Amino acid sequence: EYESNDIIAKIKGKCSQNEPFVIVFLGINGVGKTTTIAKFSNVLKKNNISVVIAGADTFRAGAQEQIDVHAKRLDIPIIKGQYGGDPASVAYNAILYAKSRGICAVLIDTAGRMHSDVDLMEELKKIIRVTKPDMKILVVDALTGNDAVEQAKLFNENIGIDAIIITKIDADVKGGVAISVSNITKKPIIYLGYGQSYDDIKKFDPKEYINNLFD
Repeated sequence: EYESNDIIAKIKGKCSQNEPFVIVFLGINGVGKTTTIAKFSNVLKKNNISVVIAGADTFRAGAQEQIDVHAKRLDIPIIKGQYGGDPASVAYNAILYAKSRGICAVLIDTAGRMHSDVDLMEELKKIIRVTKPDMKILVVDALTGNDAVEQAKLFNENIGIDAIIITKIDADVKGGVAISVSNITKKPIIYLGYGQSYDDIKKFDPKEYINNLFD
């Protein structure tokens, strides 16, 4: 399951057919979702994959500005929305933008107010319906332990996720979260985030991870 999960190859494959690969990023506020999207954009750029970001979090104050700062630093186009606006239309506009300019990957940032929020789940479901993403990636914070497991369960049951990125892995002493989260969702972990720099993201290596666990 882990081996076949080369997301770079999947994106390039779809792009070779002149179709953008659409990824929706899910996760509650505070897990490092926006920074993760920036880091992942950087990974794609290094692999010669063109990117556009959709700032579809029209709920949280400062969300648009935060993703905009990253996009400017990384020299990546961004499609933004108005606060209180329809996030699904922002996401859809980003896909149209990608199609008209031959951009390979569309990365959609979404709102993450409390994971038990029914309105949020309905909003996310609408984004998924409108964008028909190729992948839904859940971002969880290693430091939140059992909360991360609960979030993974909730998002997977309500929205359905395809893969997981775990952030702040450097600060997690034992790192048991990865096993728990992957186990409860039966979905692969694809990247680990750490540190502040855009380069601070690495592919998840199960063997290396297990070795660290037993060190």
